[in-house]
Amino acid sequence: MYGLVLCGGQSSRMGQDKGLISYHGIPQREFLYKLLSDRCERTFMSIRSEQLQSLGSRFNTITDKNQYRGPYNGLLSAHIQFPEAAWLVLACDLPLMDEEGIRALIDSRKPDQVATAFTSSGSELPEPLAAIWEPAALKASIAYLRHAKSSCPRKFLINSETALVKAQKDEWLTNANSQEDLREVNEKIKMS
Repeated sequence: MYGLVLCGGQSSRMGQDKGLISYHGIPQREFLYKLLSDRCERTFMSIRSEQLQSLGSRFNTITDKNQYRGPYNGLLSAHIQFPEAAWLVLACDLPLMDEEGIRALIDSRKPDQVATAFTSSGSELPEPLAAIWEPAALKASIAYLRHAKSSCPRKFLINSETALVKAQKDEWLTNANSQEDLREVNEKIKMS
């Protein structure tokens, strides 16, 4: 199982690169990379080509191939490069994900399902960007995208055999996509 930090988005709502925001003393993309590196055979950052220079050679990277829209771009770029790997995927806008959350997801993994995905306590919807995607799911996603009206990975998981894992802490799935979200997350971190 490989780890993948998705940090190739444009961060337009945030107004700055979400992967570079420091919640824990280092850029978030590096924080998540370290969390995944401690648990996965290999870990990569999924990035746009223009982000490569800012990373140097300290991290394994997979440059988005720009064949797909949205988060599927990074996820399927990784799958194309390593088609036999299962991928533990985290979006870089999950600032409250921690080692306990990673461990809970790995411990709940069901390799016979297309994916194992977190869901919050008040929802039955899979979180595709805090999930373990099995190789067969990614292969099926390519076929799905040829005919789907939407490029939303959540819709694919909803209509597939997905193992849902209730997050023991809903904060693990807190997204920080705007300046307001950023302020709220920083307040939560200060209070903890």
